[in-house]
Amino acid sequence: MNEVSSRAGYPRRMPLSPALRGGILAVAWVLGSGETASSQTPRPFTPRDLWEMDRISDAQVSPDGKWIVFGVSSMDWTAYRRRSDLWIVGSDGKDPRPLTSHPAADYNPRWAPDGTSVFFLSTRSGSSQVWRISVQGGEAQQVTRLPLEVGSLAVSPDGRLLVVSLRVFPDCPDLECSVAKAGQSEGRRASGVAYDRLFVRHWDTWKDGRRSHLFVVPSSGEGSAVDLMAGMDADAPSLPFGGPEEFTFTPDSRAVVFTTKVAGPQEAWSTDFDLYLAPVDGSRPAQRLTTRNRAWDTQPLFSPDGKTLAYLAMERPGYEADRFRIVLRAWPTDQERVLTQDWDRSVGSMAFSPDGRTLLVTAQNLGNTSLFSVDVGTGEVREIRREGTVRYPAYAGERIVFGLDHFTSPVELYSARPDGSDLRPLTRLNEGRLRGLAFGRAEQMTFAGAGGETVYAWVLQPALFQEGRRYPVAFIIHGGPQGSSSNTFHYRWNPQVFAGAGYAVVMVDFHGSTGYGQAFTDAIRQDWGGKPLEDLKKGLAAALARYPWMDGSRACALGASYGGYMINWIAGQWPEGFRCLVNHDGVFDQRMMYFATEELWFPEWEHGGPYWEVPAEFEKHNPALHVDRWQTPMLVIHGGLDFRVPLEQGLATFTALQRRGIPSRFLYFPDENHWVLSPANSLLWHEEVLAWLARWTSPEGS
Repeated sequence: MNEVSSRAGYPRRMPLSPALRGGILAVAWVLGSGETASSQTPRPFTPRDLWEMDRISDAQVSPDGKWIVFGVSSMDWTAYRRRSDLWIVGSDGKDPRPLTSHPAADYNPRWAPDGTSVFFLSTRSGSSQVWRISVQGGEAQQVTRLPLEVGSLAVSPDGRLLVVSLRVFPDCPDLECSVAKAGQSEGRRASGVAYDRLFVRHWDTWKDGRRSHLFVVPSSGEGSAVDLMAGMDADAPSLPFGGPEEFTFTPDSRAVVFTTKVAGPQEAWSTDFDLYLAPVDGSRPAQRLTTRNRAWDTQPLFSPDGKTLAYLAMERPGYEADRFRIVLRAWPTDQERVLTQDWDRSVGSMAFSPDGRTLLVTAQNLGNTSLFSVDVGTGEVREIRREGTVRYPAYAGERIVFGLDHFTSPVELYSARPDGSDLRPLTRLNEGRLRGLAFGRAEQMTFAGAGGETVYAWVLQPALFQEGRRYPVAFIIHGGPQGSSSNTFHYRWNPQVFAGAGYAVVMVDFHGSTGYGQAFTDAIRQDWGGKPLEDLKKGLAAALARYPWMDGSRACALGASYGGYMINWIAGQWPEGFRCLVNHDGVFDQRMMYFATEELWFPEWEHGGPYWEVPAEFEKHNPALHVDRWQTPMLVIHGGLDFRVPLEQGLATFTALQRRGIPSRFLYFPDENHWVLSPANSLLWHEEVLAWLARWTSPEGS
């Protein structure tokens, strides 16, 4: 999208994009499917509505392309928790129905090769194990009875074997040893734990010597489990976010390809994940396949004919936000070629067409996560769908299917022709919940940011917007920092919650954001408080100039993680910019952050090395050095299990505010990590944040 400048130096107001027109039409379609908008007065979207929504996940197309099985998470308000079941729907949208319905959690569905049944993980036996159910329904049958919890699942092409992940002690010869060793540790009277190297803790968990290893077990459930990673001091899937996309059987079902990092003492500051090949019988140690690349290799995927192994690879060691390129390896040789070297987008997921000539891929793209096709022979890229957030793309017969969500709808499944035309909804799980809800109209704008470069931003009107009124502003700053305020239905920072509370929402994708080319993403390195802050200032000014219904004198800035860092930086560098601030899990002191966080590759890349080598780089944008200028009221929120940005960063922020006599409040969640995940805590989070905004911005009509 090209910038169109006005005399004032800012882009003119642009027409509504097809994505946003589609989002508004989607709401109208939902309202029109039952009661009409005229027969029911719309009400604003609320935090409780956010939790009411059914959440679709992990959609898997059957081998014959006729069915899709997927996970559905729904809210149980009686128990104040979410439950998860499996659903199935025809790839033509017919016969949607629950496949499982049990108080326990059912998830991670994977098709049997003959398409007559589905393997899945369930806690219905008291621990997470593999179960199997016919596509016709009926009673599920337990497959595994392992003494340890199963974490992830894949099925071999011949259907005879399963790969599962289990947490074991690497020096144990069998599962019983790991069970006994864990019991001994839990039964100790002394609580002290000694460590000889990092990691000591990771994300939200203290290390206890166990690793996630991949095991092969018979799909019949009979027979022993074979450790494919015997003796490896490494995790697969990777922690904390890896899943089944990180491992796959070879086409002949005789081996497994997986990604892991065997970094030894450098584990905490290395991103050298490699692909390994291990025979299913454990007859020899896993063999490293990607020996030349010292950066991240992941997501192995075989072509339908078994002659090509595709995977994703970064180029620069130590940089977790480098561009993922598609690499094709002629199987079983080591001959490789990079398919997307000249495409300036980072691939998120991929799926082969039945003939193996095309890859469906997703990638962040201009404030969306778009769907593309890539020609396997030429590398030619074609955009199929730009708008919204596309998930789980796959071929189903002569059509493609995928999940899609956007600002006005949670994920639903859709079908389309391979070129993206003839889009058809396959599921309508949230139709009734969306009926009668008022959402804020979203619009994307551009402006000239730092260095005169084009910067994108999303703007949402308040729900039930009225011409002639002026509204306070919620200025939301995304984390990462290599992230994006993208067109998605977010479950922690959903802008519609703020629009529903009567706020105009502005979200700027500043320098460092993803989806605008790798150079734009790289631009934040060693400049955390420079170009991004300039973009934020110019972006807010552009929005206020363009939309007269925004009241810039009643604005509050909010952010988490890097966004929380930026809130602290704004407090010292832009002290008169806002009525109030909200800082969730934000960095206060760059020096202590380096020595207390867990994944050291992140601050070392961002600031140019370890603290003692480049202290000036850490200190030049350190919020702790500018507390003397702080004056804006701030709500500080932190989780006790946040080991990415440790609790002391939040406590230090609150201490500085209190000592300076600035109105402030500290909200502490002892059982949450870097994110607030439980329903009750999420509702409290929203209550506190919205009350803080209301206190300082005094929206009209409150």
